[in-house]
Amino acid sequence: MTDEQRQSPGEEGPIRVLLVDDHVFWRRGVREIVDSEPDMEVVAEAEDGASAVRKASALKPDVVLMDVNMPVMGGVAATGEIANASPESRIVMLTVSDTDENLFNSLKAGAIGFLTKDAAPEDLIRAIRSTSAGESTLSPAIAARVVRFIQQGAPQQETPAVANLTEREDEILHLIAQGARDREIADKLFISESTVKKHVQNVLRKLHARNRVEAVSHLNRGTGPQF
Repeated sequence: MTDEQRQSPGEEGPIRVLLVDDHVFWRRGVREIVDSEPDMEVVAEAEDGASAVRKASALKPDVVLMDVNMPVMGGVAATGEIANASPESRIVMLTVSDTDENLFNSLKAGAIGFLTKDAAPEDLIRAIRSTSAGESTLSPAIAARVVRFIQQGAPQQETPAVANLTEREDEILHLIAQGARDREIADKLFISESTVKKHVQNVLRKLHARNRVEAVSHLNRGTGPQF
């Protein structure tokens, strides 16, 4: 059965899962586990983040099981794209690593769950059900990291925003000022390179700047032109 044939929009039914991982044997193993449950089914598989974004947009799965490290587009960047385009799809990150960087980058990008790949099958199934219900899914060790992060407090923004720009546009302008290229900005903010280019165009238009250097000069002034 094809991915499209499995799709049944508008109908109540099993939890629809999208598997995203560049290792076919891992996908096959997880598919068997998921499809063996009467209340869930795998509607599609993707071997990289870019393919995951396309399939999530077309199929609107209930849950996306997303690997972190993949070719073409990584899992964190794909998570950001899917969270923006298909907010109804809830994303659980699955990775061999439980580092703080992967954890918080994934959560900031829009994931609501994070499990390591050594999780037991029953833990994976439980995570799919709870995530589908809108609950956050974190292993005990990862939950402890989140608590420590909250207790320590997130870093505050160091520089003031430029007037008339959105928070995202201002963030991109500051990264341009640091010498970051579009691809580097996309990776850092978990968005696509084309989205970065659109934000840059908006920044230039709002600041009446002819180029990026001229736009960055507004940071030294503290404000942009008023409309």
